[in-house]
Amino acid sequence: MGLFVAVLKTLIILLSVAYSYQNGATPKLPDSINTMDLEINSVHNGYSDPAENQWVYKCVNNKCIRTHNHDLRKLNKSMSLLTCSMTCGDVKLWPYPTTETQVKMKPLKFTLDALLLRLHTPYSNVRTYFRSVFKIFLDDLKGMQRQKTFKNFDHDKIKSTKDPIIKYDEISVDLMRNSTCNESDIDIFPINVFINKYPDLSLSLDTDESYELHTIFNAGRYEANITANSFFGARHALSTLQQLMWFDERESWWRTLSKIDIVDAPRFRYRGLMLDTSRHYISIDAIKRTIGAMSHAKLNRFHWHITDSQSFPYVSKHYPELAEYGAYSREETYTLDDIRDVTSFAKLRGIQIITEIDAPAHAGNGWDWGPKKGLGDLSLCINQQPWTKFCGQPPCGQLNPKNNNTFLVLQKLYEELLDATETTDYFHLGGDEVNMNCWKQHFEDSELQDLWYQFTLDAADRLTIANKNITPKFVTVWSSDLTKRARLPRSRFAVQVWTGNKDAYALLRTGYNVVFSQVSAWYFDCGFGSYLPGGVGVCDPYRSWQVVYGHRPWEKLHPYLKQILGGEACLWTEQVSEWQLDTRFWPRAAALGERLWSDPKQKIRDVFKRMSIFRNRLVDLGIKAEAIFPQYCAENPGECD
Repeated sequence: MGLFVAVLKTLIILLSVAYSYQNGATPKLPDSINTMDLEINSVHNGYSDPAENQWVYKCVNNKCIRTHNHDLRKLNKSMSLLTCSMTCGDVKLWPYPTTETQVKMKPLKFTLDALLLRLHTPYSNVRTYFRSVFKIFLDDLKGMQRQKTFKNFDHDKIKSTKDPIIKYDEISVDLMRNSTCNESDIDIFPINVFINKYPDLSLSLDTDESYELHTIFNAGRYEANITANSFFGARHALSTLQQLMWFDERESWWRTLSKIDIVDAPRFRYRGLMLDTSRHYISIDAIKRTIGAMSHAKLNRFHWHITDSQSFPYVSKHYPELAEYGAYSREETYTLDDIRDVTSFAKLRGIQIITEIDAPAHAGNGWDWGPKKGLGDLSLCINQQPWTKFCGQPPCGQLNPKNNNTFLVLQKLYEELLDATETTDYFHLGGDEVNMNCWKQHFEDSELQDLWYQFTLDAADRLTIANKNITPKFVTVWSSDLTKRARLPRSRFAVQVWTGNKDAYALLRTGYNVVFSQVSAWYFDCGFGSYLPGGVGVCDPYRSWQVVYGHRPWEKLHPYLKQILGGEACLWTEQVSEWQLDTRFWPRAAALGERLWSDPKQKIRDVFKRMSIFRNRLVDLGIKAEAIFPQYCAENPGECD
């Protein structure tokens, strides 16, 4: 009966706590943090009945072989699928490290209350932030254990308990500590973190994200030593260590590898995801969930395409009329505090927020209040029909390049967003799909390409003013007919290339820095047909994770590698609400993450094994990632090769 009560107490706790990523608040914690202090503890062993495990596994020739569990005595000589997968064959990390990787596959048992953080850095700001990172690390582990333990509860037995007295605010000592701690291989698990070179907490394209991770095991003491030049490198190392820790639900033990030696650094500086929040409003919680998942795949740039012609959900401090006239509703908006909140959340996860107010095209609803306020027409062709003549998709709208008030509004928007995101080295001006028919109605005597070129220069000048008269190192625009002419100063502008390699090659040869986002592989909205009646899907077919992974646009561009900042996958939301967000991004975004982090050359069957484990880890973390193959293939490694 006591066990049933304990189980019921645990169930109440699980149901009362919403498992989600932390909001980025900085807790006041000591330099040495024990998981008991944070109430991060192992659930009591024994809730999962070993007799209920139908299948057991053995590692044979670097392959996990499944056999039926007819003889319970064999359990001591066999493994769960996860433990077998983590200790059989190559190391199961995603993304795969870039340089030295050596591990010993013997699994060691431990409980979460053995974990201890020891920080070694002279920088007080780094200490403060990394304590918060460690708390996120522990909360993720605790959440994963909840997820797995909850699956193994015998709900019928819980219902049958007759104990009428349940105190919701009490947790028994048996639940807080593993009652068989003396069986653990690891009694104490200190994580020593050394950050001694850079105190900077603002991620930039010059940030050193490299790290080393080395472990030592001796007489019950397992030490993990993390060395990094920056806060961000150390955070990546902790993420790597987390992937080499797993909860064996069959035995209710945490496990890790007996020896780990990793030296790692990213190949590309810019590893991004773009999310459009104009065509469908995406909640802050969903955005945070995406950013949290990004951190596990070592992606480091969240490009927030916050407005477009469909809606203007950003509530500007200086010009609230933009959202008043352009948002879908008052509830479907983002305030400056929202953006600051997301920025703080992202920084702790090693991610920079890059906001984009698209201009001059893709600027319709929200810009139509100018005449009422005495500012003239800020935008032209708003909602004009037939839309096929004046824009790429409905509704139309294109900023007025000859109204100085238009640039004043942009300047104030840039100023607000730069301040909220603390991003000053990289900024996205938009700049795609300008429609000459729109401007031609109003400026018949003008050379329209010149008008577009001058608009871009003027917007960039306003950005410099907004950035305290400092031009960001990389002012980025989408590839377009304007960039094809290579008129924009190469020392001032970078180009995000969504078109083919021919355009990319021409830009690189001309001297531009580029970010790859090619529609042929890295547009995640493709493959769902057209949302317009009788229309044809503009970028079918669907881009599978294998297509994302196999795309290496730099493969034949070696002379220009220094100009390739990295890459970014884009999710436009014509047919995506936040209910599809996880499945559209994951695990495809993880495939992009590895390609940009280490760009390894491996056999696809080995990639499948690692992807399967990483995808399941995302699910344990609360991400509704798509399955990559039938459950049979997961439970029978190698059978579907």
